[in-house]
Amino acid sequence: MNALLSQLAARGYRSRIVAFHHLHDLQEDIEEHRRRGCLGEELYEEHISGLNFHPPDIVPGARSIIVVAVPQPRIRFTFTWHGQPLALDVPPTYLHGREAEQHIRDLLAEILSPHGYQVAPAVLPEKFLVVRSGLGAYGRNSISYVAGLGSLHRPIALYCDVPCLEGHWHDLQMLDRCQNCVACVRACPTGAVAAERSFLQAERCLTFHNERPADVPFPSWLDSAWHNCLVGCLHCQRVCPENRGVWSWVVEGASFTEEETAFLQEGVSIEQLHATTMEKLKQSDLAQLLEVLPRNLSVLLDQASACDQA
Repeated sequence: MNALLSQLAARGYRSRIVAFHHLHDLQEDIEEHRRRGCLGEELYEEHISGLNFHPPDIVPGARSIIVVAVPQPRIRFTFTWHGQPLALDVPPTYLHGREAEQHIRDLLAEILSPHGYQVAPAVLPEKFLVVRSGLGAYGRNSISYVAGLGSLHRPIALYCDVPCLEGHWHDLQMLDRCQNCVACVRACPTGAVAAERSFLQAERCLTFHNERPADVPFPSWLDSAWHNCLVGCLHCQRVCPENRGVWSWVVEGASFTEEETAFLQEGVSIEQLHATTMEKLKQSDLAQLLEVLPRNLSVLLDQASACDQA
């Protein structure tokens, strides 16, 4: 077990192994948070009800769960509007998830298959696993933080038949520095993060609202000036002291012409776009965000136009 973790660490990944019998505890964590009202019903139905706490048949003898934190940067895209470039970020975890998971599966297969072990993807609450496994801890903003990576990581969980009687298992805990820090509380414009709560109020979170389909209107209380990303939100992560050493890690993504920007704002289907634009969307993995892109992009373009006129 330690040899596996060491090999992953040598390749730049943080990881932990959890004994399979803790799967019940993980499911109970979710239900307990739901009972306590920490998970709103809309959030639960849209993002959590689809979790699957049963391993697939391809690993019938699953004895462990491997959780891996894959370093991921912010990705910055440039849209031309009214002749001016507008740089918009996409936070970590939104893009290239399938590639990251496949890479970790292939890597683990390379390490484990010579010993007769196999892995399979797990549809589990990865942030809970990061904290429960001791790989990281929660921030007051309910985002998981991993030492050396801050919040710039993608957690990936996989079932495995590697023997693991106990492995790593810890209480859900908040970062020590959160006890005396309210940077994210001050930075959150919606009030989703509050000093008197350990977990954010998810249905007040900007991320929850701009991940919804484009035909779902933003609530009337949500000020359009609060939007800051193509999807998701970075207000709390940007000011978090845990991210000081990693926040400058930004990768430049695709650039879109004014004509392309206009088409994306209008919400045309990917088949209606020029082949060059289609290729940009597919290569950058933005194609998967086409359902939310028109509404979010329109708000941000309106912001930019208002600033130009001020």
